[in-house]
Amino acid sequence: MSYQQFRVSGRSSKRPHREREAGAGSGVLFTLATAASFLGIAATYYFFVRTTAGQFIDESALVEATELSGSAGRASTEFLDLLPMLSLAIAAVVVLFVTVARRRWRAAGIAVLACVAANLATQLLKFVIPDRPNRGVQTLDFNSLPSGHTTLAASAAAAVFLMVSPRWRPLVGFLGSTFAVATGVSTLINQWHRPADVVAAFLVVGAVMLPAGWLILRTGSSWNVWDGYGEHWAASRLWVWLSVASLLAGVVVAAYSLAQILPGLSQDSTVDYFWAGTAFIVVAGYAAALGGTWLFGRAARRI
Repeated sequence: MSYQQFRVSGRSSKRPHREREAGAGSGVLFTLATAASFLGIAATYYFFVRTTAGQFIDESALVEATELSGSAGRASTEFLDLLPMLSLAIAAVVVLFVTVARRRWRAAGIAVLACVAANLATQLLKFVIPDRPNRGVQTLDFNSLPSGHTTLAASAAAAVFLMVSPRWRPLVGFLGSTFAVATGVSTLINQWHRPADVVAAFLVVGAVMLPAGWLILRTGSSWNVWDGYGEHWAASRLWVWLSVASLLAGVVVAAYSLAQILPGLSQDSTVDYFWAGTAFIVVAGYAAALGGTWLFGRAARRI
């Protein structure tokens, strides 16, 4: 066999293997992740809205948020007031810059449409989901799930995540999830939303943005490749470990807080329900970041 024949043979043997890994295998994972997001929305709604224990835990976290009123409440209010413009500005600047600089027009269209769809889905669910049933828990009976502010922040961060090159995604995943988590916690401190509302918003964004991300991977394969962690400072494993550390911290806080109030759902708590709800938000937000970074990294990994 000549050298030229060897080179041609080598290319033809590697390319199908690359397509199999990033195509069928990753497609199944994206489908499973999307299905898990839908199931998560249903499970969150059922437990925290339809059951007595879920309503009590969720409402208690909201009531105990008054303990952090004052400077924290004022700061969260100012942040939430700025959030719509801040989210749109960040997403618009990054998406527009990447689109123009890298000519990713199709990817930009998909990401923007998915972002809009996620926010529309949240507003639709607010009207479609029945009001909270009376389970003996003193609470407002209207539906507040999912959180619109959290959806806006998380979907804007997700749009940026989809648009940037794979080597930037570990950094963007950490920063975007931090932004979304801060938004969700702020809505709780400000008593705009219960913890379950925030988690449901994360899941709505996942259910919409995951299929959009897969479509971008399939239509923008020429730039959706990378050589793994360490090829760029934004692709450092540091960002993954920071997400892991934040998630574990949330798990520890949740476990400790729940141990103080369970079993029996103690009514003597002053802040345990609040910290459990906050930890629930932190765990959900950083788990989404880790899952997304791993899933998209696997699909874009160069062989």
